[in-house]
Amino acid sequence: MRKRNPDNEKIKWQYLRFLEDAKRMKPESVDQVAAAIAAFEQSTGWKDFRLFHVEQARKFKRDLDSHAVADTGKPLAVATKVSRLRALKAFFQWLSDRPGYSRKLAYSDMEYFNPSNNDGRIAGAVRERPIPTVEQINHVLASMPTSNVIERRNRALVAFTILTGARDAAISSMLLKHVDLERRTVFQDAREVKTKNRKTFTSWFFPVGEHIYGIVRDWIDELKNLHLFGPADPLFPATERKLDTNNCFHASGITRLPWASAGPIRAVFKSAFIGAGLPYFHPHTFRKTIWKLGEIVCRNGREARAWSLNLGHDNVLTSFSSYGPMTGMEREDVMNQLAKRLVAKPANQGRGGEETELDPDLIRRVLVHLQKTTSPR
Repeated sequence: MRKRNPDNEKIKWQYLRFLEDAKRMKPESVDQVAAAIAAFEQSTGWKDFRLFHVEQARKFKRDLDSHAVADTGKPLAVATKVSRLRALKAFFQWLSDRPGYSRKLAYSDMEYFNPSNNDGRIAGAVRERPIPTVEQINHVLASMPTSNVIERRNRALVAFTILTGARDAAISSMLLKHVDLERRTVFQDAREVKTKNRKTFTSWFFPVGEHIYGIVRDWIDELKNLHLFGPADPLFPATERKLDTNNCFHASGITRLPWASAGPIRAVFKSAFIGAGLPYFHPHTFRKTIWKLGEIVCRNGREARAWSLNLGHDNVLTSFSSYGPMTGMEREDVMNQLAKRLVAKPANQGRGGEETELDPDLIRRVLVHLQKTTSPR
């Protein structure tokens, strides 16, 4: 087996540390970059990076086109190919400024890592993906059993996710003290909670129904009064497993330890939705459901901003662009509603004949949606 190039390994280590410490990329993203660089090295036969030539980039593109995924035998997804090419371009651009490499590498040669225009458009296209409706989530909650503590925990978990919009990683690390039932708030303290980008903020419960709030309240009361949990105990404790008479492990209750990751949360969601006869929706889709609800109930920009901040977004446009892309049917409905409104009441006439104006905030919201979801032909 070919040995790896030691000089390459040294400079790769420096670059990956640069991404994690200086660029503040998440470890998972750094791992993807490392995998892309390793695939390129394999394509070149582990040649020294100083010997880079544009033909190596062209060959790597051909290798990506012909590569098949081991598990499925299918070609690599276009988005994966584009991501790897962009990671390599950024790496070699960084490398061309390093001592010992700057004279060997031409900055302009890195343009050969650019994906084709077609692949770039395919990878960047916004696609409509289904999200659960509030009615579907209510159906799931009504279908979930509650005969034992694990089942009640699982139902409270689904209810808490739609009530707060918290991410699954944050929920897995949340403690009882972070939830204030009286104020209806969740304090996502980055010192203890695994928030995105380690952001600390307080969010208020979303108005999704008193019955959903009741499920969460009853669960917290059970933890405190029946299981004697304290403020520093997990909000959703991990499952306790014991050996049965056949020396097989089975779920016997809950521990005082939190889940180590968000994996068990996704497993609960999958079981709950399939058990209710619905397709599986992962926890993050609940955040999109909440934003879609906000588009309906928020009457002005101030309310939309508060709703967005409650999701942990500093800028309301982040919510619009990430969670607010409109489907074709939604856009058609909005435009038809606007047309009917204008026909029923002309822009310059009120009910008594006085001059009126269209709500500028409504116009802005519609234009933002159209701008974010409509691509030039």
